[in-house]
Amino acid sequence: MTQTPVKTPFSLLRTRRRFLQTASVAAFSAASWSRVRGANDRIRVGCIGVGLVGRIHLRNFHASPGAQVAAVSEVHQPRLEAAAALAPGCARYPDFRRLLDDRSLDAVIISTPDHWHALMTMMACAAGKDVYVEKPLTLFVREGEWMNQVAGRFKRVVQVGTQQRSGPHYQKARELVRSGHLGKLVSVQINYFRNVAPGFGTPADSSPPPDLDWELFLGPAPKRPYNPNRGLYHFRWFWDTSGGQMTNLGQHSLDVVHWLAGVDGARAVTSSGGRFYLKDNCEVPDTQDALIEYPDFRAVVQFRECAAGAGATGMGGVEFHGTRGTMVLGRDGFEITGDKRENPVNIVARIIGGHPVGGPQPVPEPEGAATRWTDPVQDTSGDWKDQYVRHARHFLDCIRSRQTPNSDLKSGHEIATVCHLANISLRTGRKIHWNASKQDTVGDREASRMLFRTYRSPWDRELRALGIRF
Repeated sequence: MTQTPVKTPFSLLRTRRRFLQTASVAAFSAASWSRVRGANDRIRVGCIGVGLVGRIHLRNFHASPGAQVAAVSEVHQPRLEAAAALAPGCARYPDFRRLLDDRSLDAVIISTPDHWHALMTMMACAAGKDVYVEKPLTLFVREGEWMNQVAGRFKRVVQVGTQQRSGPHYQKARELVRSGHLGKLVSVQINYFRNVAPGFGTPADSSPPPDLDWELFLGPAPKRPYNPNRGLYHFRWFWDTSGGQMTNLGQHSLDVVHWLAGVDGARAVTSSGGRFYLKDNCEVPDTQDALIEYPDFRAVVQFRECAAGAGATGMGGVEFHGTRGTMVLGRDGFEITGDKRENPVNIVARIIGGHPVGGPQPVPEPEGAATRWTDPVQDTSGDWKDQYVRHARHFLDCIRSRQTPNSDLKSGHEIATVCHLANISLRTGRKIHWNASKQDTVGDREASRMLFRTYRSPWDRELRALGIRF
């Protein structure tokens, strides 16, 4: 496969400028779109990136009523051919920019490496296409701000790939938490234990495989020589192209926390960790802990890439601890348990009694308050595959209705920001305080500079063509 030269990009730069300068595109309202496309019209979808998750999306959208996967794009030729075989008759584009030029497409599904998510989403919006973009939403905080600006300007529907929001048992769990079934939420625990020991080795840099467009794979990321540990899925182990598991898996679990608890951002984040156990040439931590401070509760996040799974939440489950009960929630269901004590009183005082000269005394609940610990509830109906299918069909429904998706850009940016702050704390060795209204750190210039990264040429020019000022 021929490598795409950096110095001779397609003419999409002129195309983007033309989109920005054409009032009719920006004024293409939801009402006018709905008049053009009826509820029974087939939505033509293009898939960009058809590796592990991308192929799941391809199958789900191709099987969805009222949708057709009409094009695929992939920098790895074997994956491109395999994906095209799953959607017979679809167009094949080794370069995603040619897919965006395809005016027959209504929407794109972006399942590329993390460092491409933001720019591809913005370019797709400018090309008049709605977008389903996988998590993590961004590589750095400022990208989320840009994405919201561009999607709003072009009136595009953008949905983030946090599929739990479309799962019925997650929706039921949210209702229970919001209704006070757990009492007041006081803490959250998230664990991810995955064992990839002893690591990925230390292969030498080499020429890229002839069937991989390494230049386009890197895109806006810094120029690096090809290394097997930087390619395809392994991009996730390097800061140039990923935020490690804190952004990859953290956005999934913290999305559940934000959505169930009704929070939109953290006040401060502290994180520590390192690559302590895995023996290879990779960069991101194999061990990372974070304490996230929300206005009314705290969340503790633990990631381990070198340990066997532990307990019910070992693979990304979330524990919600309230004053009246605890919920353990995962992809396959949830369970709520109360405390074994009969009434929510000061248990120490109840056991030892009052001291003759004072000391702890039982503290009853306020008059009129419930006096029993919460009733147990269990739901084991969860199915992660079904959540992907439902999320795909929810996106198609939003394309037709022009409604805001349940996993929208605004919330996706808020959650990704928390993940990025954890990584900034890890890398600076400091607690990071956050001012959400200013979208900036508090009193930390070094941390503030880490909210932004530069794009490599010519991709920085794409940003300017999109009207982004940086």
